Amino acid sequence: MKKKYVMSRGLAFGEEKDMAKLRSYAKEGWVLDRFAPFGFLLKKGEAQDLSFAVDYNKNPDDEYFAYFDQAGWTHVCSEVDYIHVFSAAEGTKPIYSDRETTLGKYEVEKKRTGRVALPSLIATILLFVLGNLESITGIMGEVLIWSGFLTMIVFIFSGMPYVGYQYKLSKLKKG
Repeated sequence: MKKKYVMSRGLAFGEEKDMAKLRSYAKEGWVLDRFAPFGFLLKKGEAQDLSFAVDYNKNPDDEYFAYFDQAGWTHVCSEVDYIHVFSAAEGTKPIYSDRETTLGKYEVEKKRTGRVALPSLIATILLFVLGNLESITGIMGEVLIWSGFLTMIVFIFSGMPYVGYQYKLSKLKKG
């Protein structure tokens, strides 16, 4: 079976555009199979006119998926048992059809990513400052600097989505 990798913009920044891209590929017969690192893996199949939507729910149960199924949305794939992609025939009522539920969805994600972003930012700054103190030399200084780089990676992968969700929330609240 033919497969194709499609890069994602990042769900925090380009969820709508990613879902539109998946819809466009589905019309050409490339249907979402699963998440892949920094993107999606598509498989060749029949052309379909599908809409795609993302929902976030940690450790969902059967009732969660049944709720979407009853609304006409089919579960396609999940990532880390938290990010779930659903598909439905074009014209199906959207999962998030009003402003308040959409705001709630992004508020939860902003808080979740913020719980990691802020401590990792503080740790990164602290480790770099300590690693550059003249009183800390040798291997200890190097360990602190390298630890700072590691926490900076954590900060980037949590801080960027935090900024993305904050941006989405500000746009939704204005418009």
